[in-house]
Amino acid sequence: MKELAGWDEVKKFHGHSCIGLAMGYRVAEAALKELQSGRGIDEEIVAIVENDNCSVDAVQYVTGCTMGKGNLIFYDHGKPVYTFIRRSDNKAVRIVPHGPDENRFPELAKLRQKVLAGEATEEEQERFSELIAEALQQYLNDPLEKVVDIQTTKQEIPKKARIFNSITCAVCGERVMEPRARVKNGQPVCIPCAGEHHSRV
Repeated sequence: MKELAGWDEVKKFHGHSCIGLAMGYRVAEAALKELQSGRGIDEEIVAIVENDNCSVDAVQYVTGCTMGKGNLIFYDHGKPVYTFIRRSDNKAVRIVPHGPDENRFPELAKLRQKVLAGEATEEEQERFSELIAEALQQYLNDPLEKVVDIQTTKQEIPKKARIFNSITCAVCGERVMEPRARVKNGQPVCIPCAGEHHSRV
């Protein structure tokens, strides 16, 4: 297996260091280990993610599964759960990460409450940041079996990415992928012009 992308690379790609990114990093590490694979070049591996938080950036960067290639599939379930499939033999694993064990840092929970309530002093905010950094580092160094649950699963292999024809929306005049178009007053329209709205909320 090729060497795993470094944490510093992932952090630079994402823009900051956080618990969510670290969880995605360990999930991706576990996936590549279980599937005995390096970072995908094309669509060798498919990732199904059930949330759209910081973790997904780590999954993309480390595994090579991306929205643009069509091998990163997003289900808006709001769950920190990740499924990976190796196309060559349909081996699939479902991975559920645990966050850092804050029992090792009893001071952290108390400080978090004060920080979130806007009641922390400058010194307490600095201490909180230090503890978060320590917890993150501990989490990144813990054995995989301590930070993720992995189970083999059965999953239908998604079809490879397809290129569809585009048509022009009769309302806004912008191009829209044909299978995503809707019909309104007998005319093809894009989803926003059809009055459908999508949100993270």
